[in-house]
Amino acid sequence: MVALNLLKLAVGIDGVDHLRAVQAARLERLGRLIHVTRFRPRRAEEILAGGSMYWVIRHRIRVRQRILGLDRHETKAAGKPKCAIVLDPELIATDPVHRRPHQGWRYLEGSAAPRDLGPVGTVEIPEDAFPPDMAAELRALGLL
Repeated sequence: MVALNLLKLAVGIDGVDHLRAVQAARLERLGRLIHVTRFRPRRAEEILAGGSMYWVIRHRIRVRQRILGLDRHETKAAGKPKCAIVLDPELIATDPVHRRPHQGWRYLEGSAAPRDLGPVGTVEIPEDAFPPDMAAELRALGLL
């Protein structure tokens, strides 16, 4: 079985370093890193087979994190339980790929996922990346 990924907009996040800082504070406060979402993915088995959360920051997929689990999340406010997506704290930089805005999360097939560049902090992630078509052409020419 090929792992299935999730794609999520990082709303209110200005860059990879900002995402890392927000998540570090959440990890310290909760003892684990989770992202709470309204619905549990129906294709959970495929996601848990090695899938990742790909984060869209400023209209580009910039980083990913391995998904470690999907837990039920109860809130203090009355209402239906939600889903906590348990994430590995390590951020992996990816090729920046343009994505249009959407609500919630979307499934991202493994074949459509951008390639990894390496752990954040070990590679420099350009804030103004080439447009995807140009980057693909430059890669084909061996220039990227």
